[in-house]
Amino acid sequence: MADPDFDVLILGAGSGGYACALRAAQLGLSVGLVEKGNLGGTCLHVGCIPTKALLHAAEVADQARESEQFGVRATLEGIDMPGVNAYKDGVVSRLYKGLAGLIKSRGITVIEGTGRLTGPREVTVDGTAYTGRNVVLASGSYARTLPGLDVDGERVITSEHALRLENVPASVVVLGGGVIGCEFASVWRSFGAEVTIVEALPRLVAAEDEASSKALERAFRKRGIAFRTGTPFQSVKHTDTGVAVTVEGGDVIEADLLLVAVGRGPVTEGLGYDEQGVSMDRGFVLADDRCRTNLEGVYAVGDIVPGLQLAHRGFQQGVFVAEDIAGLDPRPVDEAGIPRVTYSHPEVASVGLDEAKAASTYGADGIETFTFDLGGNGKSQILKTQGFVKLVRRKDGPVIGVHLVGDRVGELIGEAQLIYNWEGYPEDVAPLVHAHPTQNEALGEAHLALAGKPFHAHS
Repeated sequence: MADPDFDVLILGAGSGGYACALRAAQLGLSVGLVEKGNLGGTCLHVGCIPTKALLHAAEVADQARESEQFGVRATLEGIDMPGVNAYKDGVVSRLYKGLAGLIKSRGITVIEGTGRLTGPREVTVDGTAYTGRNVVLASGSYARTLPGLDVDGERVITSEHALRLENVPASVVVLGGGVIGCEFASVWRSFGAEVTIVEALPRLVAAEDEASSKALERAFRKRGIAFRTGTPFQSVKHTDTGVAVTVEGGDVIEADLLLVAVGRGPVTEGLGYDEQGVSMDRGFVLADDRCRTNLEGVYAVGDIVPGLQLAHRGFQQGVFVAEDIAGLDPRPVDEAGIPRVTYSHPEVASVGLDEAKAASTYGADGIETFTFDLGGNGKSQILKTQGFVKLVRRKDGPVIGVHLVGDRVGELIGEAQLIYNWEGYPEDVAPLVHAHPTQNEALGEAHLALAGKPFHAHS
């Protein structure tokens, strides 16, 4: 091919795309970054950041409502949604400006407009063709719905609509008990809404360890969040005041709104991937463990690749691809080593294999588990949170799974993912000193117990 316009041409500036762009520029490569919306993609604008801002506002509401148990007399006068939205939007705006400035300072060429793959190493943006020595597909995801279920953006909404609500609904049906559904259910309950989750699978957050699902269900039940698991959705009708949701068995649940939170689909249709011969499966781009598609010089990262649809997964894949293109021979991203967090109240976090997957891989006799109850942890008592740290290890081997439930346990997943990714043994972690009082001690205590030295736990 003739000299390309860029060493790396990236289609999509979400977490995977912009991470690839920043690392490639840092390594001295020329970079073109195509984006039809705002830099930062789903995560920054309609995903991770704004939803976690809502969840923090919800935590503040709960603290005000429950302050008397800490000896503080406060009253919750209500939820000012315009004020909540201003806080949320302010966080997004500051991060967006910082990202835009960073990309500009690295000399990355931002190409604004709708891009389409029009050749093996060519992307056409609103009629203008650009070429790259390497092309990275990072076009992201959208909020899915179900066949025959029309999202009108008013009474039947997705998470993106939910982020723009100007008032707190009195009642909501949440269709989907995965991460997104549970997080919004948690927010709305803290804001005072009546919430019912409808989930076709047998349990909430079904991708997590069964013990974590059961703990979250107990906590939601205690909070007054209703849920119907093992219950497929059938239909929804508009009523004079909202919606009537019919589930399998004929039961009807009435509410102001129906939130459709049944997962996210890959944004690949109409982008030329099929026409150029990119291997696809149900809309997803197939890539190997080095993020390479079947086309020479064409990579794919993030939500369009089958696997966990998490911003930090896409980010790390983007960094990996930039380093791979630069010839640094980086280590591929281990899917099981990607930390996972549901930021509900309480939080659920994990890394590695759950007990069932570990048992199917190594045999029930080939693994050991230990669960440390947060009731034995001082900081958790101070925070008045319940939950646990559950470890899964290969018998006489390394820790292969860490599972956490409790308020703020997402902050513990950093150490947990180091233990998993560095194939740490409980005996390796047991001598490490954990600050007191912290919830981090619970991780230490669990490893002490698995190493045969339990202190505040029964072995």
